[in-house]
Order: sequence, then C-alpha cells, then structure tokens
Amino acid sequence: MRISIQPTINRLFWQWRGAIIAVPTVTAVVLGLRSLGLLQQLELFALDQFFLLRPREPVDERIVIVQIDEADVQAQKRWPMTDATLAQVLTTIQQQRPAAIGLDLYRDLSVEPGQAQLEQLFQTMPNLIGVQKVVASSDSASVQPPPALKALNQVGANDLILDGDGRIRRGLLALDDEQSGETMPSFAAYLAGIYLERRGLEYDFSEHEVRIIDSQTGKVKAMLPAFAPNSGSYVHAGEGGFQILMNYRGRIQQFKTVTLTEVLEQRFAPELMRDRIVIIGSTAESLKDLFFDPYSSNLTAPSRTAGVVIHANLVSEILSAALDQRPVLHTWNELTELAWIFFCTLLGAITSWQQRHLRHPWNLIGLVGVLILAGGIGIIGYGAFLMGWWIPVVPPVLGLLGAAFSITGYVARSVADMRRTFGRYLTDEVVSSLLETPSGLQLGGERRKVTVLISDLRGFSAISERLPPEQVVTILNLYLGAMSDVITRYQGTINEFIGDGIFVMFGAPIQREDDAERAIACAIAMQAEMDRVNQQNKQYGFPRLEMGIGINTGEMIVGNIGSQKRAKYTVIGNHANLAARIETYSVGRQILISEHTLKDAGQALVKVDAQMRVEPKGIREPLTLYEVVGIYGQYAIDLPEEKETFIDLSEAVPVQYVVLEGKHVVGTVFKGSLVCVSESGAELRYDVPLMPLSNLKLNLLIPSAGSNDSDFYAKVLNRPAVNSGCVRIRFTSAPQELLDAIHHWRTS
Repeated sequence: MRISIQPTINRLFWQWRGAIIAVPTVTAVVLGLRSLGLLQQLELFALDQFFLLRPREPVDERIVIVQIDEADVQAQKRWPMTDATLAQVLTTIQQQRPAAIGLDLYRDLSVEPGQAQLEQLFQTMPNLIGVQKVVASSDSASVQPPPALKALNQVGANDLILDGDGRIRRGLLALDDEQSGETMPSFAAYLAGIYLERRGLEYDFSEHEVRIIDSQTGKVKAMLPAFAPNSGSYVHAGEGGFQILMNYRGRIQQFKTVTLTEVLEQRFAPELMRDRIVIIGSTAESLKDLFFDPYSSNLTAPSRTAGVVIHANLVSEILSAALDQRPVLHTWNELTELAWIFFCTLLGAITSWQQRHLRHPWNLIGLVGVLILAGGIGIIGYGAFLMGWWIPVVPPVLGLLGAAFSITGYVARSVADMRRTFGRYLTDEVVSSLLETPSGLQLGGERRKVTVLISDLRGFSAISERLPPEQVVTILNLYLGAMSDVITRYQGTINEFIGDGIFVMFGAPIQREDDAERAIACAIAMQAEMDRVNQQNKQYGFPRLEMGIGINTGEMIVGNIGSQKRAKYTVIGNHANLAARIETYSVGRQILISEHTLKDAGQALVKVDAQMRVEPKGIREPLTLYEVVGIYGQYAIDLPEEKETFIDLSEAVPVQYVVLEGKHVVGTVFKGSLVCVSESGAELRYDVPLMPLSNLKLNLLIPSAGSNDSDFYAKVLNRPAVNSGCVRIRFTSAPQELLDAIHHWRTS
C-alpha cells in the first residue's frame, strides 16, 4: 500500500511556518553580520565581562614581579637607572637563587657607568633573559637587546598583540625575526620554558598547537592551541607568530611583588625568590609601559596594566596549564559554532511561535521568558568560560532575539491580516473588543440598552429557486456589500448575515447616546441605497430586489455566547427577538420601528407616515409599530418617495391564493381576482375576508399571462383599498411572467 507523505509534510510546514521561515533567515543574517566582523567587538566585550565576573584566582606563588613604580623612578634621580644600579639589582636577585630572571627593560650598554660590571654579570647568569622588540609598528620602532645577551641567545620577544580596541587578549609564544630570519621565543615562553625544563618538561611545537611533554616519558602534560585568524569571535585577525588566547589570572594583585627600592635595600623575605621566576619591569605611569586588557572593560573609567604584568600572566598560564591542569582558552570549530547559533535561533523561534497558542500571548511574561532564555545563553557561555571554552554568546543571543522579534512581527502581521479578514464578518469595534480588551474573549455578557436593526429581502427564497446558485451569490454579494458600507457609515455593528437578512446592533460593543437615532437614519439610507443596487442588478439582468426593515430598542444581554471552543459576540433577549418579529410585518421599501425605538430616538425627530397595531405570537400585549419615512436633526434624511399608480383592469384577472403561516402553506385554497394593479402591488377581490399583514401565495388562472404554475407572493397591507370588497396587497416576490403581464395590462 502506497502512503503519501506529502500531506503530512504540508501540514507540518503550515503548523510551523513561522519558525521554518524565521530560523534560516535570521541565522543567515547573524552569520552574515559575524562574517563581516560587525559582531566582533561585542563578543570581545562579552569575553572581557567574563574575566571581570570570574572569581578572583589565587596568587601564583611561582612568579615574583620586581616592579619599578613612580617612587622608584623618583628615588633614582635619573632614568634609565645606571648599569651599576641594575647590576646591583641583578646580583641581589641572583643571590636568592631564582629559577629564571626576566629583564623587561631595554638597555644600551655603550655609555653607562658600570657597563663592564653589568656586561660581565650577563656572561655569568645563564638564567637571565632579556627582551627585544622584534616588530616595528606605525608608532614604535624595533628595539635591539643587549649584545651580550643576544650573543648568548638569552633574549625573548616582548612584542604584545593589540586588538582593534587597543586591548591585549592574545599572547605570543614564538615570533619570526625578519632581520635574522630566525624564530625567536617570546619573553614569557622563554621564562616558562626554563622553569619547566628544571622539572623535566619541554615544548613540542607543531602547526596547530604547542604540547608540553615529559622529556623522559613523552607524556603530554598540556596542550596550548594555536590561534587562527577566525578563532572565537575574531574575523581575519593577524596571525603572525605563534599566538594563543590569554587566560588571564588577574592583575598585579595575583602575583608576589616587591619594589626596586626594596630590592636595592634588601627589604624582602629571604626565600621570596628562591626557585621562582622573577620578572623585572616598569609599572610607573611616567614610563608609559601600560596597556589595556580585558579588565579595562569595566563600567567605570578604564585602567591600564603594566606590560610586565601581562608577561607574568602569560608565564602563569603556561605553567598552570602544565603543572596545575588549569584550562587554557579553547574555541569551537566553525561548524560547531554554526550549529550552536542555529540551535539558539531555533529555540527562540519555537518559544515565540508556541506563544501564539496562549490565551494572552506576548504579554510581559512572554517578553520576560525570551529575556530569560537570552540570559541563559549568557550563563552557558560564562560556565563554558570557567571550564576553558570561549563559545559565541552575542550571535546566539542575537539569533534568539531576532527569531523572537521576527516571529512577533509575523504574528503581528498575521493578526493585522486576521483583523482585516475578521472585519469582513465583524465591525472594527467588535474586533477591537475581542482582541484588545482583557475581557474581550471571556464568555458571558452584560445587560445593556441596544437598538437592533434587522433587514430582509422580500421574496428572495423564490428568486433563489429560479436562478442558478452562482447568480444568487453574485446578487447577494452586491446587495450585502452595499448595505455593509451604509451600516459602517452609521457606525452600526453587523452581528451576522442570515442568508439575505442582516442583523445589525447599535450600542454594542460601543454604546453611544444616539444609537436609536442612528439606527433609524441607517435604515433610511439602506432603503435609499437599494435604488443603486437595483440599477446594478438591471445591468446584469438580475431581478429587482426589495427590502423590509424592522427596528426595536430595549435592554438585552451583550457579550460572548457559546463555549470555550466556539463563541459568538451577539445580543440575546426578548427585545432582539421582537426586532425580528417587527421585520416580518414590513414589506418592500418599508421601515417599521417599535414604540421603544420611537421614544428613544425622540418623537419630534422621527417622521412617521403611518402606524399599525399588531399582536405577534408569544407577545402578551399588542404592539404599535410605526412606519418611518424620514428623520430630522443631525442625521436628517428622507426615504425616497415611491409613486405608486394603480390602473383599473378592463377585465378582472382570476387568481387563487393560500394564506401562509410563516413560510408554510396552511388552510384552504381560495379564489379571487385582481381588479387593479400598480408596478409593485394590486387590489385583490376576495370571497373570504383577509386579515391585514397576512402573507399570501397566489397563482394566475389565465394562460395568456404565462404558466399558471408560476407562484407569486404578496402581503396584505393595512391600508384601505379603493374598490369595495377588495384588499390592497404588496408583491413580495413576483416571477418575470407576472411582471410582463402587469406591464402589458398597464400599457393596454
């Protein structure tokens, strides 16, 4: 048996259409922004915040910084310090038997007093490492090391890599010297290598990583991944030399320190420097060896870190990775980062798309939920950072928020489309009440005075039986479209279309003081609009239409009626039913209103042509209905006059008729005759008296007038006939044969 999966796919696509469209689109936009480098600075800033938020790490006991602060510079009376003073400092430190000494100072030994002493000292200190600035930049030149240390290969590159914002987040392990053509270890890597070598460890460089291995067993103790141009959030970053991401331990407070003056005066603990790495460098503001680092990205005024502290952090990172298993910073490959961004975007899309099913979507709770998810991504990124992983944070957050906002926009547009579609069935006031008010969709109602207008086409059922369904629909659309425009103009609320009938409310959902007055004016305008409707019908060859209208005013229950699955905004109550009863008494081009409506609108404003007394079934007391032909005041409008001219027939036309009860034929078939006719009615001579407002079904009994099987319908009017023994009737539905016959009778 073959099973087609296409319907299932189509259904799933429709159910998740918003997410299916939003996720790849938003992901592509985010990745495009990222590939252009537009998100790099935001991601670097997020990384800086992780450093600031991370708990303070313990002091690295293996490193001692001999800092040259501003007080030391002042105490020396001159700067640079003399070779003799530097020789004294190095001798004092060497007496402590340190593992390595790093001299982060540029020296020129050609003219300084004590040069011979210092140069001799260089020759006898194999653990002393000097610095050389290898790379020249636009604002600084390369600087050569002391020749004695250069000859002994006891020199490391102290170049620092600045990001676009001037901060240092990467460190060098090795660098190519273009002048000599040799690869030079970095200052920090050289110092750390000496310390590790004393513990039986050594570097093993490869293209993509540096491994620190046990020189005896070959066991890998740590791996330092090489920085690539697109590592982490970087986009086409410079990759000169062998770089790694720096996992800072902290600022100078995370290292043991002693000042230059304290070293010269030997005011420090006797074992402070034994078997440790001692780095000598400047921290004085006047010496300008200060740089921005991740800790400079705080919300207050950014402070700078001395270069010697940055070198100490890199030394500490290498030692801690090899000896303490402290994690270094790793990054995901591009495919994993893409999957992570896509997943977060998908999460935002699914969460936002599902909210459209909630009773109150996109409220404060929904917004907070999306923000919580965005915060969760930040927490995940921070947790990964603590474990040594730098994963994207800004792109997935943008993807999540972008998906949420795009879904919100899509849903908002769908709601707007729904409002427009809804507006074809309900008025804007009802749609707003349902969608925008807190209680709009709650079941229940309230008691309120409402004016109900009900209109209905006369004899439309008979017309529908004679015409094809397509033409019936066209006629209805022309008629209902014209009436809807009129009703909207008078701020009525179309509750529903009942076939060819229209149920209109004035006073729900918005109540106004002139509801009854507007309802009457609207009814007159609707009857006037029927002339234009019939002109269109004539152009299309459709039959002429006539409409009756009934209006009643009273207290009704207004609200949402139904169940949780299906409800309807409507009015219910006796007065609503009474409006429908009143409409049944009307004939074409007639407007009947109740006494309640007349009083509510103001008797002085309403033009009444006639009144009638009726006794509707189910109503205890008789009702007085008023036929309206116009209204004064703000909505001054008159019903167009209809000139009805009766012409006596030379010979009475025999007919048979039956009295209708509602829509059903009841009683006996009677015979009578038409003695005079107009374009829309006649006078009927009867054998048995007929009650006013009775509905009749008639047939012509003369073959010359057409088929005697053609039925036509009429209502007995509450108006006196000219001829005795007759009643005046108004045609409610007449076939073309009858209309042709009437025209023939009138013209002949």
